[in-house]
Amino acid sequence: MRILSIETSGRSGSVAILEGEATKSTVIGETALEGPERTAQVLAPALRDLLAAAEWPAASIELVSVVVGPGSFTGLRIGVTTAKTLAYAVGADMVGVHTLDVLAAQAPAGGGPLWAVVDAQRQELFAAKYEGFHLLPSRTTDGTHIVPTADWLSGLAPGDRVVGPAMRRLKEKLPSGVFVVDERFWQPTAGAAGRIAWDAYQAGQRDDPWKLVPHYYRLSAAEEKAAKAEVGKGTGEGRS
Repeated sequence: MRILSIETSGRSGSVAILEGEATKSTVIGETALEGPERTAQVLAPALRDLLAAAEWPAASIELVSVVVGPGSFTGLRIGVTTAKTLAYAVGADMVGVHTLDVLAAQAPAGGGPLWAVVDAQRQELFAAKYEGFHLLPSRTTDGTHIVPTADWLSGLAPGDRVVGPAMRRLKEKLPSGVFVVDERFWQPTAGAAGRIAWDAYQAGQRDDPWKLVPHYYRLSAAEEKAAKAEVGKGTGEGRS
């Protein structure tokens, strides 16, 4: 099966094409997207060039994989919208993939529990804890929660491993005995997302292109401000 995968959850992103077989999936090509290159105007040409290099017509894509969050509001929205549009246009199936699952899948095997973390801004992190590739018990059903950075750091134990783009600013603050996965694996990639999607697809997962949406895990700053304004109106705050 021909698979196209999109990852735009952070400041850097990537797109990839893979071939899925019964027992494995193979990355045929992958292109990195940096900073402003994640914009909608650049994403479509990057996909076009990737398909052209492999001599794959767009209509030959049978499965579209996309990272749905958590991550950048703008990046996720662009990636998910592009993926849904493409899947609809070529009649492909869709599978949405969790950002932290991608990070966990990329990390080399190790002895201790693995934390996958992404910067959530406001001195907070999106975090999930894994043993192998299995989520450990957490406060939310899918294993992801938003935690203050200071609380997360203080809760780490010797032998824990950590991976994710948040390590760029937190590596030097980690407690003694905590192992940082090699920097090569800090950024989620479209290739890894495509492999996860293929495994999920073989297990029966299909996501409805009409219903698939980014998983932000929180309101945007503008939405929070609007919500507070509505609460203020309801309680009479701010009235003269």
